[in-house]
Amino acid sequence: MVATYIEGFHDPEEVARMCYTPLGNTGMELSSVGFGASPLGNPYTAEAPSDAEGQACVLKALKSGINYIDTAPWYGQGKSEEKLGKILEDIPRSSYYIGTKVGRYEKDVEGMFDFSAERVTRSVDESLSRLGLRCVDIIQVHDVEFAENIEIILNETLPALQKIKEAGKARFIGITGYPIGTLREIVERSTVKIDSVLSYCHLDLNDSSLLDHIAFFEQKGIGVISASPLSMALLTSFGPPDWHPASDEVKASCRNAAQYCQDHGVDIAKLAIHFSFSQAKVATVLVGMDRPSFLERNLDVVHNKLSETEEKVLQEIQKEFFPPGVSRTWEGVEVAKYRKKLKARQAELLQG
Repeated sequence: MVATYIEGFHDPEEVARMCYTPLGNTGMELSSVGFGASPLGNPYTAEAPSDAEGQACVLKALKSGINYIDTAPWYGQGKSEEKLGKILEDIPRSSYYIGTKVGRYEKDVEGMFDFSAERVTRSVDESLSRLGLRCVDIIQVHDVEFAENIEIILNETLPALQKIKEAGKARFIGITGYPIGTLREIVERSTVKIDSVLSYCHLDLNDSSLLDHIAFFEQKGIGVISASPLSMALLTSFGPPDWHPASDEVKASCRNAAQYCQDHGVDIAKLAIHFSFSQAKVATVLVGMDRPSFLERNLDVVHNKLSETEEKVLQEIQKEFFPPGVSRTWEGVEVAKYRKKLKARQAELLQG
């Protein structure tokens, strides 16, 4: 059994069904599906789950063999961590690994990002307090591309996290972000050992470009975590939120693929999650969950094969709507929008 298995707490049959993959050279083996706790903070939707639903979802996930939890101060401005702290009080600490982040905080554009050593150090203590923990397994820099420049990450943020690690408040250090090229550059230039990278929306039906970079990270002993298999709701029947940064062309391709699936009685979200989970080269795929029904859906995809119809439709939409060699990235869009807003806000303040 995996190291996080605890007799009497876990469902042994469910744990035996789960696949586990080493995260680089950390010594941790992560479940193929990771628990994305951002929905517990309700950062992107108006409908929040009840505390009982959230607690039941986390408990069921852990008992079923999911052993990695991902959170951040940004998710609900601390609410995700606070809720997790209450839920995890009565759960054996050795039954899970947990990662949180530093660098991204407030909704207001002025306080959204701060990668300074002072803020990073304070942030870790705040997160540990909310989580009710003395140490997290992974402390990660959140969305590195939003830093004013990469030198801040290299010269302030990562050295501060190294001190956090040496103080026993975190076991490993990671970086997260959308542009894979930026993640690679930081790995290549950092004097601080980076143990993991978290990439999102790049191991999806519409964009699987992360696969081209796995070998680079593996050669350096760095574990890879993927997130957002639904491409931030692009690959759903209900579609993405208005703020989604993808181009109209990408949105149209995903919308047409979703309609094609619907016309054939297939849920595109199920196909998308299956696609990401079937890529064995990453340690875990994070999926946001806050209700037991969402968890059960994801476990069903992990443990069971697609039907013949679903397999056929999957192949058809890959060929028709997501052919290889076509760029579907929105790299730089969100950063440019953020910098424009920040500049406008700073101009307002100067004008009094």
